[in-house]
Amino acid sequence: MSVFKEFRDFAVKGNMIDLAIGVIIGAAFGAIVSSIVDDVFMPLIGLLIGGIDFSNLFVVLSNPDNVAVPSVAAAKEAGVATLNIGLFINAVVKFLIIALVLFAVVKGINAMKRQAAKEPVQATPAPSREEVLLTEIRDALRAQRS
Repeated sequence: MSVFKEFRDFAVKGNMIDLAIGVIIGAAFGAIVSSIVDDVFMPLIGLLIGGIDFSNLFVVLSNPDNVAVPSVAAAKEAGVATLNIGLFINAVVKFLIIALVLFAVVKGINAMKRQAAKEPVQATPAPSREEVLLTEIRDALRAQRS
């Protein structure tokens, strides 16, 4: 039973739950970023530079059977070796977006930490007259015992 209790204590610690929530949100954020890159940015970038579809930008490395490969999916299905340049560009853009968002989050957190450090720390109030007298009496009684 002790092992179960240890595991329960470990699993319900605040840091573990925060980490689990972070991973779940990160996965959802990754799906959103993938959709933005694949469905919004890359088509716009492709349109701006001449109608190139980045998701199908590839170079055939080996095609021994001379199979027609109009897309990356067709090449994979036919077993043709390709260098998927467009998919790599998509991955780089996704990374840059995630890095930019994380930079903004960290910058915001650091700004909040700096702001909290600037706030004056309230000094403990001076002891009241009664507390000072009681302290003096206590010290005098201790001195008499010694």
